[in-house]
Amino acid sequence: MLRRNFNDLLSFVTVAREGSFTRAASVLGVTQSALSQAIGGLESRLEIRLLTRTTRSVSLTAAGERLLATLGQRFDEIEVELDALTALRNKPAGRVRITCGEQVLRGVLLPKLTPLLRDYPDIQMEFDVNYALRDIVADRFDAGVRLGGTIDKDMIAVAISAPFRMAVAGSPAYFEQHSVPKTPRDLTGHNCINQRMQTAGGLFTWDFERRGKPLNVRVEGQTIFNTTPGIVDAALAGLGLAHLPEQEFAPHFAQGQLLRVLEDWCPLLPGFHLYYPSRRQPSPAFSLVLDALRAAPLS
Repeated sequence: MLRRNFNDLLSFVTVAREGSFTRAASVLGVTQSALSQAIGGLESRLEIRLLTRTTRSVSLTAAGERLLATLGQRFDEIEVELDALTALRNKPAGRVRITCGEQVLRGVLLPKLTPLLRDYPDIQMEFDVNYALRDIVADRFDAGVRLGGTIDKDMIAVAISAPFRMAVAGSPAYFEQHSVPKTPRDLTGHNCINQRMQTAGGLFTWDFERRGKPLNVRVEGQTIFNTTPGIVDAALAGLGLAHLPEQEFAPHFAQGQLLRVLEDWCPLLPGFHLYYPSRRQPSPAFSLVLDALRAAPLS
């Protein structure tokens, strides 16, 4: 059996998954020059081109796609087994990667996981703040966070927050110049603060429900954001009406900086759920994270 340089194979898998020598070099902790030499040496030994390089992108050749399909899963399995060995240590260790939105990170994940991280200094948490619907298997995340009821059936879902409502809010200054909407349809006559979907590129539809009947409204306005803090700031500045989970506005409601409208049109939602693949054996570090998040949901 011919000996292979497994570092070069890992380098190839990382470049293929990241789609960039720059990002792959950062992940591996090596220089781009060293990474390029490793890939070049691998291609020379195999006598076949694995990657197509341009000044702006890196893509796989047919041979590269075949090699990635074979190697990627193997390296993942090795990583899981190495993580599992930490169960034999006094203190579990390893990295846990979670993709989530900013609000659930600040309001749920960090408050619940802070005690765990203090007790287990060898556990590392990596949070990917992203509003796109990431493929956690392909992107090698241990878990993701979504609203309950929106998770694929082949995933295990665990409730990590209490149910909550969406809210429509505007500043007192805004309502000095505009009438208060009585129904969601009235929003078409208002300056609304929109949010861009990272996955599809379109704007989020504002969803409502009353007496079991759903109503979806596409709103217009002067401002569009792709993260929630900017939406809250724009609402506070009187730039329009905003539509977000009520937790985002709670301190501003209490201080009178924002006023809530259409509350009877905002039904109770099932809350945030952590989801992860049912086929993968959780590492000891991830099991501890899961136990911490499974604790009584924060209100």
